[in-house]
Amino acid sequence: MAKYFGKRLVIGLITLFALATITFFLMHAIPGSPFAGETSKLPANVKEKLVEQYGLDKPVTEQYVRYLQNAVKGDFGTSLNRKGKAVSDIIMAGIPYTASLGLAAFCIALAIGILLGTISAFSKHQWVNNTVAFIATIGVSVPSFLLALLMMILFGVVLHCLPIVGLGTWRHYIMPATALALSPIAMISRLTKTSLTEVMKQDYMVLAKSKGTGQVMVIIRHALKNALVPVVTYAGPLLATLLTGSFVVETLFSVPGIGAEFVTSVSNRDYTMIMALTIFYGAFIIICNIVTDLITALMDPRIRLK
Repeated sequence: MAKYFGKRLVIGLITLFALATITFFLMHAIPGSPFAGETSKLPANVKEKLVEQYGLDKPVTEQYVRYLQNAVKGDFGTSLNRKGKAVSDIIMAGIPYTASLGLAAFCIALAIGILLGTISAFSKHQWVNNTVAFIATIGVSVPSFLLALLMMILFGVVLHCLPIVGLGTWRHYIMPATALALSPIAMISRLTKTSLTEVMKQDYMVLAKSKGTGQVMVIIRHALKNALVPVVTYAGPLLATLLTGSFVVETLFSVPGIGAEFVTSVSNRDYTMIMALTIFYGAFIIICNIVTDLITALMDPRIRLK
């Protein structure tokens, strides 16, 4: 087990290093400057001083080495567009909003996805299967931002029953969380249905039913435990994606999370913010994948971590 985690940790660090390196050089290869937007009216000498202050006049390789040295120490610098504000402080301020919204969407996706997949796997009514298949098709084919816009128009503008800005109360979470959860619901329901169908054909399931155990208890005690292994494997990266923010959805609903910060930083060419958010996002995905492998191994002893 220790060898496995050590290997995964080394691979994760190499992946994170490669991600940071590629992002850094691609970011600096894009034409333009962080001071070419709203600051374009500033005198040329002021712009030169700003470029010099942030070290952007140095060779790219020198900037890269210096950034890595600071990043290893936990210093991601200050924002180029928010003068005097540390990047880490901005991220920490946005994480609670993004995490709460992502966790709400994750819980909705798991609960509804597993429920729909289980119902579809055991239902003998064709209309039930067709309904689940229709929901799954909509979830796969309709982008989250389009669903968000449709809900904003219907429930926010036409019916005036749900708020469309911010995350002030639990009612503010309904539309953005639903928009984020629809696609995962489709995937989880399909995974659950397919896996349950295969598990129910196994010999140990036939034995459990032959002992007189009720159908519901067979499903809960035996079927779901093994059938949810693919769901758990999918849930790890999904949790990382949702907890680190949906860029477009957060922007549409004016949620002050890190997803909206990423969109703003890219638009403003805020190099330090882009780098910090990319590293944070990559590190969180790596951690979630490792934890997912551990949970999968605990659920199914046949899986050996080597």
